[in-house]
Amino acid sequence: MSIGDSAELESKLSLSDRLKEFKSSQFDPDAYLMSKCHAMTEKDIKHASSHLMDLRKASAEEMRKSVYANYTAFIRTSKEITVLEGELLSMRNLLSTQAALVHGLAEGIIPDSLSTGPEDPEEEDIYDVESTKLTKTDKWFVEYLDNIEVLLAEKRVEEAMAALDEGEQLAKENKSKHTLSPDTLLKLKNALTVLRQKLVDQLAEATSQPFTRGAELRSAILAIKKLGDGPRAHTLLLNSHQQALQRGMQSLHPSSTSHGGSAFSSGLSQLVFSTIAQAASDSLAVFGEEPAYSSELVTWAVKQTEAFALLLKRHVLASSAAAGGLRVATECIQICLGHCSLLEARGLSLSPVLMRLFKPSVEMAFSANLKRIEQCSAALAAADDWVLTYAPVGSRPFSSTSVSISQPKLSSSAHKFISMVQDFLEDVGPLESLQLDGPALEGVLRVFDSYVNLLINALPGSTETEEQLEGTGGKIVRVAENETQQMALLANASLLADELLPRAAMKLLPLSQSNNRVDATPRRGSDKQSRLPEQREWKRKLQRSVERLRDSFCRIHALEIIFTEDGDVRLNSQIYISLDGNAEEPEWFPSPIFQEFFEKLTRMASIATDMFAGRERFATILLMRFTETVILWLSDDQPFWEEIERGPTPLGPLGLQQFYLDMEFVMIFASQGRYLSRNLQQVIKTIIERAIEAVTETGIDPYSVLPEDDWFAEVAQIAIKMLTGKANFSNMDRDTSPTASVSAKSISSVLSHGSN
Repeated sequence: MSIGDSAELESKLSLSDRLKEFKSSQFDPDAYLMSKCHAMTEKDIKHASSHLMDLRKASAEEMRKSVYANYTAFIRTSKEITVLEGELLSMRNLLSTQAALVHGLAEGIIPDSLSTGPEDPEEEDIYDVESTKLTKTDKWFVEYLDNIEVLLAEKRVEEAMAALDEGEQLAKENKSKHTLSPDTLLKLKNALTVLRQKLVDQLAEATSQPFTRGAELRSAILAIKKLGDGPRAHTLLLNSHQQALQRGMQSLHPSSTSHGGSAFSSGLSQLVFSTIAQAASDSLAVFGEEPAYSSELVTWAVKQTEAFALLLKRHVLASSAAAGGLRVATECIQICLGHCSLLEARGLSLSPVLMRLFKPSVEMAFSANLKRIEQCSAALAAADDWVLTYAPVGSRPFSSTSVSISQPKLSSSAHKFISMVQDFLEDVGPLESLQLDGPALEGVLRVFDSYVNLLINALPGSTETEEQLEGTGGKIVRVAENETQQMALLANASLLADELLPRAAMKLLPLSQSNNRVDATPRRGSDKQSRLPEQREWKRKLQRSVERLRDSFCRIHALEIIFTEDGDVRLNSQIYISLDGNAEEPEWFPSPIFQEFFEKLTRMASIATDMFAGRERFATILLMRFTETVILWLSDDQPFWEEIERGPTPLGPLGLQQFYLDMEFVMIFASQGRYLSRNLQQVIKTIIERAIEAVTETGIDPYSVLPEDDWFAEVAQIAIKMLTGKANFSNMDRDTSPTASVSAKSISSVLSHGSN
């Protein structure tokens, strides 16, 4: 098996199994390499190298996940160890003091530093008598203790520490020189323990004073550390900065206004993160990068950040979020993240803490903002005159990236709608860390659906029910009374879905990484690529909303063609069945209902040409769907076909010829208007065959009574020219019967006149 096959097999295993061989204590790199590289080709070597690189990346990723997964436990354990060390130190000091007391009682001697001195005259005399009997070493000891007491009383810390160091050094040297008696040595050690603790307490009290800052604070903390109480020193350092932070907060006053909220956010954020930064600097200067102290610093910084975030939420974000003030929330978060990012150079990444705490407030503002867009859109739709105009003077341009895109014409409610959506997306854009781009696009889709529902309600005689129009809330909208206003509804929806909303959504895509870190560029690029399918699906959903409006438009206008105002069916079987009962052959021309259908389509095409300039495809699809809607209704009208096929009077030859002419007329004008779809062609072909079959069932050969296809096409062309004013009946022979010998000549003369 080649190294390539081996790599494929290993890739199917779990990461733990793949790395098991490397974890063994007997792992031999050279032997492993020789076993893999024996008789390998150049291709196998490259494949193995790539495989090893993948393993290294996987191993690094596994280590990173393990660190993050256990980081909280590591910090908690380190803190417990730090507390335990402090308790052990206190216990050691207590045991030393108790040992001194026990030894003193056993010897009948109490260290001077632990006694308060004689209280009555007799005891004072005894003390004086005994003091006269002190040896030279004992006198030195008494003077030494008195000197340190003076230094402590005068708060001469450095000199006191030097004196303590001198005593410590003397005690160490006594092991070899024996300059002190055992009793004096024991008293010296006990006294040093008590004096050291006294100095630590004095320094601890000094760190809690407001005026102890900067170098003076670091000096006191360093002294406590040197005195052997490092854990307490670090805790005192953090407590000192926390007290300074609390004093600073008392001078800040929150404000409910937008400007005041930003000022409060900026001031509070700067105070909190500058204090954390100073605490980190002091900790590093005094304690270095010892894990126990670093962990305590991180825990403390997270606690201060959480308290800051909760304070900001209570005074600024909660009220703005409830009112839909997404911009206020965005500004506050940007300010905080800006100050927070300065700590990353010190190894403190507190942004995730802020994001976790701020996200609920932002999502509340997010939802309130979308709801406000829906409500404003409904209110504006109630007063919209559905006349397309350019954006009002002073409003923002819809495109700042391409001068080739002309300013769009929309109705007043659509102008306001896209403006509100642009503002919303601009506010969401800077919050990339909160990963709100997906919900933002879904929110825009939701408010667009709501706006399309309003447009559907604006169509006269809309058959949509309130249950189908979710999101409108039963809002009253102004009805678009004429075809121009009704097509303006389509222009609003199509322009928003095709151009304006996708262009506004570009604000959520990753910005250029030229100013970012180099190592972040590939990741950002991959993020952008992974979001492209979501963008495409989002655009398809926008188009589906537009299609709902377009289908409603086509259905309403198709019903105007098919039915009368009283609800009677105009496009019925009697149009064709009644022809065969007449004595005279009819004048061949498309039925009046299809003439009206053609005129309506022509009028709509003229309006669409002006209204959808530059977007002819949408106009074409609209006319195509409208034509299909009418013909599909005819194809599916069961009463129509029951009368055509079963009677009481079934379809005859003349009726078949008129029906064939009407269908050919539809195909000809749809083809000339470039909105003849394959589906429409197939449906017309199917219903013509069904009509021919109905005549065949009566025992008549339909093909013996039907003229050539050219005849239908020519009559349809004549009708189109007549209806569009390009020809009239005075220029042609009125006999256009398919059996007349002069029909071809008459048709040719009309066509010739029309071309002139």
